[in-house]
Amino acid sequence: MAKLSGGEALAKSLVREGVEVIFGLPGVQMYGLVTGIRDEPGLRMITTRHEFATTHMADGYARATGKPAVAMVVPGVGLYNAGSGLATAYARSSPVLLLAGEVPRAQINKGLDGLHEIVNQVNLVKPITKYQACIRRPHEAPGAVQEAFNQMRSGRPRPTYIDMPPEGQVEREEVDLLESAPGERATADDSLIEEAASDILNAKSAVIFAGGGIARSDAFEELVQLAEMTGLPVVNSAGGKGVIPYSHPNSIGSWVGAEGPIKGMIDNAEVILAIGTRFTPRNPAGSGSKVIHIDPDETILGRPHPNKMKLKGDAKATLTKLNAALDDLGCDPEAMAARHAFDKAALEAHRENDRSDDAAYPWLVAIQDAYPDEATGIWGMTQLGYYSRQHFEVERPWSYIDSGYMGTLGYAYPTALGAKVGVPDRPVICIVGDGGFMYSSGELSTAVKYGINAVAVVFNDGAYGNVARDLDQDFGGSYEADFANPDFVAMAEAYGAAGFLARSPEELTTAIRSALEVDAPSIVEVQLGRLPRPKAWTARAPWTKPQEGLLE
Repeated sequence: MAKLSGGEALAKSLVREGVEVIFGLPGVQMYGLVTGIRDEPGLRMITTRHEFATTHMADGYARATGKPAVAMVVPGVGLYNAGSGLATAYARSSPVLLLAGEVPRAQINKGLDGLHEIVNQVNLVKPITKYQACIRRPHEAPGAVQEAFNQMRSGRPRPTYIDMPPEGQVEREEVDLLESAPGERATADDSLIEEAASDILNAKSAVIFAGGGIARSDAFEELVQLAEMTGLPVVNSAGGKGVIPYSHPNSIGSWVGAEGPIKGMIDNAEVILAIGTRFTPRNPAGSGSKVIHIDPDETILGRPHPNKMKLKGDAKATLTKLNAALDDLGCDPEAMAARHAFDKAALEAHRENDRSDDAAYPWLVAIQDAYPDEATGIWGMTQLGYYSRQHFEVERPWSYIDSGYMGTLGYAYPTALGAKVGVPDRPVICIVGDGGFMYSSGELSTAVKYGINAVAVVFNDGAYGNVARDLDQDFGGSYEADFANPDFVAMAEAYGAAGFLARSPEELTTAIRSALEVDAPSIVEVQLGRLPRPKAWTARAPWTKPQEGLLE
């Protein structure tokens, strides 16, 4: 045991968990922790310009590396500001630990109007965290940190939270530091795995639906082995892009949509093997299908389907057993491939025809042409970002990042900076609209200060473009969706970053390639008008059209 302050105990415990960087914004109730980080050789801190960026940067780091990441903010309003990134990490099952301050220990939950006070502030984060600890003294820090990381490394990884009052960060007492505890890889029941293997072998038609849980479990090899043993086509969710290379013969991408040949394959499949995916109403299965669902989260497995087999377990561990069970039952890869044969070229031709007239498509091709194989892309809540979920294909895991069901406008740029910190030797490209970029454009300062050389491709149509278009087409006219924008190239140069301009898809390809060559953060401003709605989006939800009500 050693006599440590609470800040030192937290810092040293983080190092024992493998943490190297903390994304934070220092403030008066965090000085003890900031000092502990400053004096800990194994740690460094990246200071953001707004708490909004702290958790988004941590999320980007975690999703680009597959490792837990840490953010730090002051209590109260700092915690509120960081909530966007925490919610996004929760939506994408990303392992982010948020460290927050508190009011002095004797004032906690008293409602005395202390600086940054929110009574019961832990309640703010309970819906978007997997684990919460409100520690008060230095000796409590190691256990809380160990448990937070154990929670992020076992089951379904999601954000965790620890807060501590300011005096607890500077008081000194005997502290027993703990070693990192490996996360648990639970597997589904053996009898269920054998039943699932039998169902797959006997199915006349089947498909694999692969989600981001495969990446979080590092189950890439096991998924490819399963696909090659069974001959089954593999559809991936947007969060599952890259879990199997798109060029693999069994991969048919994420082009599902409300209708079309891939949606038809899912609807008509006798068996759907859903792995590491929520398989929500956005990706519904045909009512006649049997869904074999592999996920470590009981609440996900419990979502309704008339015929679902729940295999609660880690994707890697469970697929290892499933592949062995298939082999034991005499799985014949050649016979299975013949039974489940599909024409990938025909699917690609159909998709090409489906998107050939979309105004967004040439811009997506321009990005794809400039996109290095080893790049990591962060796709914002802009038309190109939405469009990429179906039409942008990647070959490598951890290389496609979106905001999932949270749909977080403004998340993309700080997330890209965090990703670049995590993978400094890989190109990182952020695709963002002018509306989303301006949420955190001040983080250009952070990028320049720390040499975080991510490329931001800013599609500038001078408005919340999709909102303006929807209001025009569905609600009788746009209203207050336009901007007074800066010159983004000049903005970049004012910060000491590099700026490039593109007015056509051809210029965009050239500009991205040039931006990737410079030793500086960069912005590529794409000047364009409003993009029309893609063909696949012509079907509108009932609530997007004005009506008297939606009464059942």
